[in-house]
Amino acid sequence: MENNNETSTDFFLVGLFPSSRIGLFFFIFIALIFLMALFGNMSMIILILLDTHLHTPMYFLLSQLSLMDLSYISTIVPKMASNFVFGNKSISFIGCGVQSFFFMALAGAEALLLISMAYDRYVAICFPLHYAIRMSKKVCVLMITGSWIMGSINSCAHTVYALHITYCRSRTINHFFCDIPTMLTLACMDTWVYEYTVFVSTTLFLVIPFIGIAYSYGRVLLAICQMHSTEGRKKAYSTCSTHLTVVILYYVPFAYTYLRPRSLRSPIEDKVLAVFYTILTPMLNPIIYSLRNKEVMGALRRGIQRTCPV
Repeated sequence: MENNNETSTDFFLVGLFPSSRIGLFFFIFIALIFLMALFGNMSMIILILLDTHLHTPMYFLLSQLSLMDLSYISTIVPKMASNFVFGNKSISFIGCGVQSFFFMALAGAEALLLISMAYDRYVAICFPLHYAIRMSKKVCVLMITGSWIMGSINSCAHTVYALHITYCRSRTINHFFCDIPTMLTLACMDTWVYEYTVFVSTTLFLVIPFIGIAYSYGRVLLAICQMHSTEGRKKAYSTCSTHLTVVILYYVPFAYTYLRPRSLRSPIEDKVLAVFYTILTPMLNPIIYSLRNKEVMGALRRGIQRTCPV
């Protein structure tokens, strides 16, 4: 049993898996998902970097999404796996703050990057003649830089607050990573101000972007319906449905988790939902974008042919 008394400065993560055969099965399953996510996202980054056919704004943004997913899942899973394998569930106070910072920074940056990707599809389909101007390399760099900066600023504010309050109860966090709202249930002070801040932050980084994306794709669907080319319509539907799938898998569990009041939240439900946006989505994104994208599959075939010529 962990020494989780109040004199310790460490936190203790309950984790995701029980210490049983079922827990071992789920651990192996998550480990395989983690390896698939690493391989899939690294492959997407390398493929986009090496294949000149993919040197377009859309794939430049997609490479950043893969980089964020790669960093995102690496922030959570290795520590969770280490805790399960070695049975040491403790994490230092500073270590918890570092994990929280990177988790929130990457989550916020990815949420904003998905808006940029939606805007890219909106311009490409609704204003194809203006695409080169509206989605220039400079615009893409500004979008990506803005996503990273805004995500980091938001994360820094939340992390600094969490590290400067007093924790006077049990330091056992009923989660598999240092999720700040869960950490604050251990505080011995009223945190209603922070809970309001979480609501505002979630609205700014999830709800408003989701509304913007929904509006963009509403306009895109109208434009697709007016297309005369059947082939162009199919390609546009395929690209947009791919991006919408990613958006729904990412935004919905995230928003549902953080917009609920504390009285309606449960640790088990929070952990199950967190699996979607911290583990499953980073694994599914490269699969969704590659299997349903002819250009990516074509680049992959060219890469295989160069590597293993017949």
